[in-house]
Amino acid sequence: MPSSLLMEVPALADFNKAWSELTDWLSLLDHVVKTQIVTVGDVEEINDMIIKQKATSQDLEQRRPQLEELITAAQNLKNKTSNQEARAIITDRIEKVQTQWEEVQGRLQGRRQQLQEMLKDSGQWIEAKQEAEQILEKAKVKLESWKEISYTVDALKRQNADLKQFVKELRQWQINVDVANDLAQKLLRDYSTDDTRKVELMTDNINASWASINKRVGEREAALEAALRLLQQFYLDLEKFLAWLTEAETTANVLQDATYKEGILEDAQVVRELMKQWQDLQAEIEAHTDIFHSLDESGQKILKSLEGSEDAALLQRRLDNMNFRWNELRKKSLNIRSHLEATSDQWKRFHLSLQELLAWIHLKNDELTRQMPVGGDVPTVQKQNDTHRAFKRELKGKEPVIMSALETVQMFLADQPLEGLDKLYQEHRELPPEEQPQNIARMLRKQVDDVKTEWEKVNVRSVDWQKKLDVTLERLMELQEAMDELDLKLRQAEAIKGSWQPVGDLLIDSLQDHIEKVKAFRAEIAPFKENVTHMNDLASQFPSNDIHLSPYNLNRLDDLNTRWKLLQVAIEERLKHLHEAHRDFGPTSQHFLSTSVQGPWERAISPNKVPYYINHETQTTCWDHPKMTELYQSLADLNNVRFSAYRTAMKLRRLQKALCLDLLSLSAACDAFDQHNLKQNDQLMDILQIINCLTTIYDRLEQEHNNLVNVPLCVDMCLNWLLNVYDTGRTGKIRVLSFKTGIVSLCKAHLEDKYRYLFKQVASSTGFCDQRRLGLLLHDSIQIPRQLGEVASFGGSNIEPSVRSCFQFANNKPEIEAAIFLEWMRLEPQSMVWLPVLHRVAAAETAKHQAKCNICKECPIIGFRYRSLKHFNYDICQSCFFSGRVAKGHKMHYPMVEYCTPTTSGEDVRDFAKVLKNKFRTKRYFAKHPRMGYLPVQTVLEGDNLETPVTLINFWPVDYAPASSPQLSHDDTHSRIEHYASRLAQMENTNGSYLNDSISPNESIDDEHLLIQHYCQSLNQESPLSQPRSPAQILISLENEERGELERILSDLEEENRNLQAEYNRLKQQHDHKGLSPLPSPPEMMPISPQSPRDAELIAEAKLLRQHKGRLEARMQILEDHNKQLESQLHRLRQLLEQPQAEAKVNGTTVSSPSTSSQRSDSSQPMILRVVASQTSETMGEDDMLSPPQDTSTGLEEVMEQLNNSFPSTRGVPPEKK
Repeated sequence: MPSSLLMEVPALADFNKAWSELTDWLSLLDHVVKTQIVTVGDVEEINDMIIKQKATSQDLEQRRPQLEELITAAQNLKNKTSNQEARAIITDRIEKVQTQWEEVQGRLQGRRQQLQEMLKDSGQWIEAKQEAEQILEKAKVKLESWKEISYTVDALKRQNADLKQFVKELRQWQINVDVANDLAQKLLRDYSTDDTRKVELMTDNINASWASINKRVGEREAALEAALRLLQQFYLDLEKFLAWLTEAETTANVLQDATYKEGILEDAQVVRELMKQWQDLQAEIEAHTDIFHSLDESGQKILKSLEGSEDAALLQRRLDNMNFRWNELRKKSLNIRSHLEATSDQWKRFHLSLQELLAWIHLKNDELTRQMPVGGDVPTVQKQNDTHRAFKRELKGKEPVIMSALETVQMFLADQPLEGLDKLYQEHRELPPEEQPQNIARMLRKQVDDVKTEWEKVNVRSVDWQKKLDVTLERLMELQEAMDELDLKLRQAEAIKGSWQPVGDLLIDSLQDHIEKVKAFRAEIAPFKENVTHMNDLASQFPSNDIHLSPYNLNRLDDLNTRWKLLQVAIEERLKHLHEAHRDFGPTSQHFLSTSVQGPWERAISPNKVPYYINHETQTTCWDHPKMTELYQSLADLNNVRFSAYRTAMKLRRLQKALCLDLLSLSAACDAFDQHNLKQNDQLMDILQIINCLTTIYDRLEQEHNNLVNVPLCVDMCLNWLLNVYDTGRTGKIRVLSFKTGIVSLCKAHLEDKYRYLFKQVASSTGFCDQRRLGLLLHDSIQIPRQLGEVASFGGSNIEPSVRSCFQFANNKPEIEAAIFLEWMRLEPQSMVWLPVLHRVAAAETAKHQAKCNICKECPIIGFRYRSLKHFNYDICQSCFFSGRVAKGHKMHYPMVEYCTPTTSGEDVRDFAKVLKNKFRTKRYFAKHPRMGYLPVQTVLEGDNLETPVTLINFWPVDYAPASSPQLSHDDTHSRIEHYASRLAQMENTNGSYLNDSISPNESIDDEHLLIQHYCQSLNQESPLSQPRSPAQILISLENEERGELERILSDLEEENRNLQAEYNRLKQQHDHKGLSPLPSPPEMMPISPQSPRDAELIAEAKLLRQHKGRLEARMQILEDHNKQLESQLHRLRQLLEQPQAEAKVNGTTVSSPSTSSQRSDSSQPMILRVVASQTSETMGEDDMLSPPQDTSTGLEEVMEQLNNSFPSTRGVPPEKK
């Protein structure tokens, strides 16, 4: 919007700001709606998103009044301005924001409707998917139940019938799978903008499993058909083969008979004819070799199926007969060939034949060697297995030839001895050595042995190689199956991992859900470790058997192991990032508290989770929240309140409002405590537990008071305050009881309800409380004013006197009940008086009194009203009263009554009667009847009261004569030393920067005034050069007299101790003189029966003396310790005072921290007697006891005059207020 328009129409700036905020919020909401995607098919996630959409719609509706107000403001602006440009801009912006509102609302409604439809469709798909998965499971069980194919007619018929029934069922189940696929396709089509990877993955898995089942069914069907055909054809082929075998045997027998006729070999023509017939026979044998092997293999399969039956035995006999006849046929054929080829050079033919066989065996041996080594994957080993089966068939086919040749040669050698060989070779020529008969026989025998040996070797190697191939193939298939199973599982897991959204895109509220899902996913894939281990164990067996896996298998192993490791790493990284995000941004994190500070401040967290704050402008850090620091500085304005009880209460009231605890009811606080299971009060709470409980409390307050509570700021400041009160060392832990005490003390509840709740926290299950647990409660309670530097006025930080006071009130019972505790608290004990005063301050805040302050003339009086009980119609407001201002003719110590609520007519009459009575009472009467507005307690050293005889409600005036000031005992002196030491410790902790005119915030009222008196006297008596510069120097000036006082006390105690020792020695000598047994030393003294009245008297007297001596020694020890402490503290004070003036501000400056705020004099408040029923207090002054008696006649005349003025003769007309 142009700046000229903003200057011309100032109201446009506010409109423009409101319009910008609303449009920005709508844009953000629109962006959130667009980016909030869900996992299609995840019903739980869809339901969560629907709930979030409902909440978003509610937020939008709650903002509708803001839109309407903006439209109304725009209409008013258009009516007020005549600038057409401004009117046009306003109209345009209103139209835009309305359009944007309607678009967002429409998008929300559309998205909500879409989610509802998605929920319905997803539910239907999940049901269909579950049905499909059940069907798949049934089908897998059926497949696993299938037995191996049996090669019997009945078994094949049964298996075939089962298969057909299963196929029929599959056709019916196909409908369910199709329904699941159709619903999945609908989800993928209609909700493509959302995350559909889950649906895609599950659909692909279902379809893959279904396809695998159908494939196995098809293979089973084909195998059954092949088995049935084989069974049907086997017996026909067998009969046909046996018929051929019979014919071949007949042919072979005829040919053999013809070959072995005498002289047949001499006719070359006949030999050639017989050789041709043999070749025809051998061709037929070779043509039927494959048929024989096929029948043999099929027969073995059928035998396996018929195992144990009569048909198996019959078939086995037929197969054995077939094998025997086949082998005999081949032998006959070979013998016929050998006989036909027999000539005069027969040994040469044997020699060449054996050489050929030996060469063939060597060739096969080399071929077997080339088949090695075993392959490293299933296809390679299967190929090797097929090759070796063919190799074995060759060996089996060659075996009859080799056996026949060996037998023929052996028969030749047996039938033709050396003599026969000599006759056979009677040629008249010189034979070479190798052809001599002896060498021929030896050579043939050697060749036979070589053929036998090599043949046996090649067969053994073949068998071993086959075993190795079978074992390796089995292991490789097992390894492949393990790798396939692991690969499938990893792919499914990786698909789920791939569907993970980046952690930065997740909603904060869903972080915990995602953490749980990832943990469940990690538990789900944990069994994968067994698969990986099993796979690696299988792979490790191969190298030990000298088998090297193929590069493909090795790469796949590495890939699967790497994927498994990467999956584990991804899960751990995911969990780590989710935990970090949940820690930094989740509901239990402190991230949402970072908005509690603005620049240049930044909220940081120490290792123990304690927050601290960094100022980047000054490059400094501090424990206190910037707003808390400002609050503490503002509390310094209340230091002008002269009465510590009211000063403390007003500070606490301001703190209570700043923390919004004045909005918190006790029931809401209790609900939050119970919700977070804060039942063990002795347990420690860490920072996160405190933040969680505080967040619950303030979230509820925000719902009830939306415009008053800033949750991050309130949680952070309340945490800051609790740590300041109960964890000054910033350890990061406070007790549950301390947490409850702090919250309940400042919450909104009736006073007695707070007392009851706090007592219940320390009481036992029987409802009684002992001294120790009451001490814990009072200790935690007194820390609240202590943190404000006001603890001195409430009896100090030592709670033992208060505990003793309570139990003395209960007649020294070992335990007290709630009723006694409430009665004692109604007396407002000194250590707890600040709490009821806080309630009266809160009650008086809104009180409006129809009276005029006689000092500042304020009318009406807001807050406390103080009515004089010495003069008629004399009122003072709380500001004048707290500051000690008085009007002429009225003194501060005059008795007054306090009202925190408007007065009634009855109270007016009662006060008038009291004024009337006080006119006739002398100061001596008030001196004899002092009234105290609280229950005082005594110090731990059992001396006089640490406070003066007047108290928080009953104070002496500031201008009393020095002679009338109460005298302090030695115990008070040492208590004051304790306060000085406490103050000094605080000063040292802050490097001496807090030395000011209130050197000790914890000192008693009289101590403070005693310092002020000495200060004033020194100003009146000494020269300016010798005047002390601060109360700290006044304290040093008192060193000599206090030290002398202590030395006198010590000397008196030492003298008394010497007298007691001399008396004890005298009694002991008398005892020994009378012949009695020697007295034991005091610690060893045991009660004995006296031998005479005189002995009993002496023993009793000695016992009393010992007890008195013990008390005196203990007291002397205490005083000596305090004396040493005093010397140490005074020495340190001197060191501090000697520092340069620039380092220690000793000129009376006031600091803003509440822990070091200056303690104002509390002795100027009049004596106030509270009237509980009307919440008022009656006060009387000290001056009445010091001034001479009044003239009674003068007082009577004044009273009569006031009566005439107050009650005029004219009735019915109210008197004019003066």
